[in-house]
Amino acid sequence: IENIVTAKRELVEALPVDGVAILNQDDERVLSMASASRARVFTYGLAPEADLWADNIESMGLDGIRCTLHYQGEQLTIQVPLIGRHSVHTVLRATAVGLVTGMTWDEIIRGLQSQQAQLRLVTVAGPQGSIIIDDSYNASPESVIAALNLLADLDGRRLAVLGDMLELGDEEVRGHHLVGRRAAAVVQELVVVGERARLIGEAAIDGGLRPAQVHFIDEAPAALPLLRELIQPADFVLVKGSLGMRMDRIVTELREDS
Repeated sequence: IENIVTAKRELVEALPVDGVAILNQDDERVLSMASASRARVFTYGLAPEADLWADNIESMGLDGIRCTLHYQGEQLTIQVPLIGRHSVHTVLRATAVGLVTGMTWDEIIRGLQSQQAQLRLVTVAGPQGSIIIDDSYNASPESVIAALNLLADLDGRRLAVLGDMLELGDEEVRGHHLVGRRAAAVVQELVVVGERARLIGEAAIDGGLRPAQVHFIDEAPAALPLLRELIQPADFVLVKGSLGMRMDRIVTELREDS
């Protein structure tokens, strides 16, 4: 993580005087980069101290999120097709870029509400009328917990297929345990894929799931026969893991079963 922070700081330091550094006010590590910038600093976040901030954040389930944006005394309530409350930071980043580049509010809103706005976390039809929530591109403890929070907002039977989270360093054990404890409060069935993900499963059992509800799998393709047995009509199935785990293969196969 520190290597990533250092690399990002170097990008901020390299900005010219007439550039703009758009920084997340809610992340102390990111906000600290402001002192390294010769360029103008524009902040966004969830508190009024930011140049652009949001509140009244409401999940609309698979229909997206609603929030109120605040900027220079103006406020605007919008609904966008980005899934999960955590997507508000995506809304803020995109809006910040639009504002500093001179776009009008109408142009910014049209972009946010377009069908292309949802770039990573998407839903696809799965077997037996289930809905697959495909967030398989990558994973960190924060993003997996955010995806589980989205799953918790959905009424119905909930399954999660979670793969290893790679490159966590000293946070590997703690990060996987945090995810497992959150999963225990959200899902009815948990499938964990990979050696590190076993920690998720073990923590979920400690958190209250029965051992029969937690399934340990070595690699993504081996999860498919089990999932075809577990998935019931109208289930919500979250699929997420680090890119190296190739969890996208699960989504592809389940979509073909629909």
